[in-house]
Amino acid sequence: MTRFTLEGGKRTRAQLVWWTFRACAGRDPMPAGAALRIGAALELLQTCALVQDDVMDRAALRRGRPALHTDLSGRFAGRRGPERAAWFGQSAAVLAGDLALAWADDLVAETPLPPWPGTVVRRLWGDLRTEMVAGQYLDVQGQMTAARSLSGALRTARLKSALYSVERPLALGATVAGADDATLRLLCDAGRCVGMAFQLRDDLDDVFGDPQETGKTCGGDIREDKHTYLAAVARARAEAAGDAAALAVLDRWLGDAALTEHALDEVRDVLVATGARATVQARLDRLAAQGLRHFDDALLDAQAAAPLRRLLLATAGARPGEDVAVPLRPGDGEYKTPAYDGAGDNQ
Repeated sequence: MTRFTLEGGKRTRAQLVWWTFRACAGRDPMPAGAALRIGAALELLQTCALVQDDVMDRAALRRGRPALHTDLSGRFAGRRGPERAAWFGQSAAVLAGDLALAWADDLVAETPLPPWPGTVVRRLWGDLRTEMVAGQYLDVQGQMTAARSLSGALRTARLKSALYSVERPLALGATVAGADDATLRLLCDAGRCVGMAFQLRDDLDDVFGDPQETGKTCGGDIREDKHTYLAAVARARAEAAGDAAALAVLDRWLGDAALTEHALDEVRDVLVATGARATVQARLDRLAAQGLRHFDDALLDAQAAAPLRRLLLATAGARPGEDVAVPLRPGDGEYKTPAYDGAGDNQ
């Protein structure tokens, strides 16, 4: 588990905590140390999420290498047989994820902070853990019930990834730095929009991305029949157009664990032909643009705000040197955020 945490990964969540802390003018050595500890805790939480997610998704690869449960299974396959070895790998991976979560909680609990920031940080941390687990549950429930709704797909994406990947790290960094309520609210608004863009980009990459860049096998969401916004849009558009051929492809291949490359190409063709790919791309571009508008409205330390803005761009899926400048039409894709009161929303 330690090796998995230290090797690979982009440290995005930890970087978001650190640069948000810096951008909110955090200069005192004590809160700087606290920000680093919170960033480390997020990395351990990410280990928990990835290791256990790979078990649930039966994913063989992670970060371009065998997933933890696959690696552990392979070590014993020749001794006890493949079925027994697979059971061991999955069981050990669940335990490794539990240990990572426990260590993450220890780091947060033992981080020295003044009374009020400490209270808010621990509330945020509790909300973050609950949201992540709730989102993961909705993810597997969606596969079990063959959920198809657009709103449900977005809710799952928000809870499973958007909040803990971007919004909560920004809130944690700002709180440790002692940011005022207005700054905290704008950063949370920015993080929620960018976090949703991040998840929509991940959905696109799962189907259309290069495994050499993503570190994962293409089509995992299709094989597991994940309740993604991309798949939900494709089905909704095919139904609205009365496109029986497109619906037949989706019904045939979504959820097929033995999905071939040819079958995946058929699904890709449907995602393009129905306009689902373009719709998701346009929505994530609008979300990224909206997030950056919130971010640019915050009063931040200019020197530290620049790398934080670049990091948000990268997280939203922008390429190096590319900015997001998509005009927002009133009511089109606006992502509403409830007022932030420092206690989290647990929704």
